[in-house]
Amino acid sequence: MLESLTGFVVVGLAIVVGWIIGRIDLLGEHARPVLARLTFFVLSPFLLFVVLSQADVHSLFSALLPVSAIAALVIFVVYVTVAKLLWRRSVGETVIGALSAGQVNSNNIGIPLSLYLLGSAAYPAPVILLQLLVFTPVTIAVLDAVTSGRSSVWRTLARTASNPIVLGSVLGTLVSVSGIDLPPIVLEPANLIANACVPIMLISYGISLHGQRVLGASGRRRDIVLATTLKLVAMPVIAWAVAEFVFGLSPHDVLVVTVLAALPTAQNVFNYSQRYGIGETISRDTVFLTTIGCVPVLLAITLILG
Repeated sequence: MLESLTGFVVVGLAIVVGWIIGRIDLLGEHARPVLARLTFFVLSPFLLFVVLSQADVHSLFSALLPVSAIAALVIFVVYVTVAKLLWRRSVGETVIGALSAGQVNSNNIGIPLSLYLLGSAAYPAPVILLQLLVFTPVTIAVLDAVTSGRSSVWRTLARTASNPIVLGSVLGTLVSVSGIDLPPIVLEPANLIANACVPIMLISYGISLHGQRVLGASGRRRDIVLATTLKLVAMPVIAWAVAEFVFGLSPHDVLVVTVLAALPTAQNVFNYSQRYGIGETISRDTVFLTTIGCVPVLLAITLILG
């Protein structure tokens, strides 16, 4: 069981390093926006291309995909209903909050934890595919429309299609589906850049924590509490119920989808909120709370279902 904590230790160390960098002001006042743009426009597209291009096409479209999709969509609907209809939040904040509640860290935390908890790093691939090829284009289209002040369908489609994260995801999936075996002269340079994404993303997040207080007086405490509760409690319960009683999956597959649903909020959500300047407090605090809170939740799931 101690080996399952390795992924958390790796992630935690990178975040602490980032916090120290912010504490001593090593990179200056422009560190956060520069690292955010570097991650969004360069490093993330390469990482997603490499991960999806090397994924087994059968695992990409397994039964885990619809279960994960249903669990995420239910969480989105619940959060949007409360935040938009009851609390009258803006569209941008509602989108960021919904993603904080229902989009899981399937890559930089999901892959190592899947390896240590479930025995294979391939299980998060369907969730990665779902989030990057479905959720991400919709998210970026909405945030682009909100921040640009224009909602032209063609303009939105053009910006979404040209988004580097979407392009990297689509190209990686096409390589996997087509069965193309990328030569080392293509794969190795892509791997070099992709390997820089996770540590820089986590360091950037650590920098953002300096000077901030979790659940501070931002006026968004209940948004953060709602997103955290839905992420850590409701989403894994829904995934378990759908897998067990609707799809009738095997005990092992039920364990897999429940573990994937209990992963913390995706770091990309904070990256999006930084990029568009919307809901940073909600995404930052939810990422922090779910990253810490998922440790006992995941250990309990593996003990009960494993």
